[in-house]
Amino acid sequence: MAKYNIIEKKEKAAAYRSLVSPKMMDEMQEKIMNIIVMQKKYRDKDYSAKKLAEDLGTNTRYISAVVNVRFHMNYTSFVNKYRIDEAMSILVDKRYQDLRMEEVSDMVGFANRQSFYASFYRVMGMTPRDYRLQHLEQHPTMKVTNVKRGRKPKNAK
Repeated sequence: MAKYNIIEKKEKAAAYRSLVSPKMMDEMQEKIMNIIVMQKKYRDKDYSAKKLAEDLGTNTRYISAVVNVRFHMNYTSFVNKYRIDEAMSILVDKRYQDLRMEEVSDMVGFANRQSFYASFYRVMGMTPRDYRLQHLEQHPTMKVTNVKRGRKPKNAK
């Protein structure tokens, strides 16, 4: 049996991160939060780091540097975090109990159901459907009429 050559991953600092001054980082962090979170641009599936850079009059390297340094993740993960947060609220809201997962996915800005499921699972450790069902078990007064068409919850009789 061959031995695997496993090498510990080394953290390497991207050179461009040091090009952005702390003051500029603060300003850009605030502007990024305003656009992505306050204006809810995360809901726009076509709103890329490139469009954000254009709106801020900068380039994607600076956007990437600020998001990496200040939020400790890449741009996609940053945007998806807000999408997942909103999806979690929608999944447990009585007003949206009849929505299919594709509809929830679309509402919060994912391009398709697969990327929604993958991102949700990566963040929460469970699927959106399981999250909704788990919430229902904890709040039995909320009865969902359509968890997924044609399927019963696992513990339904």
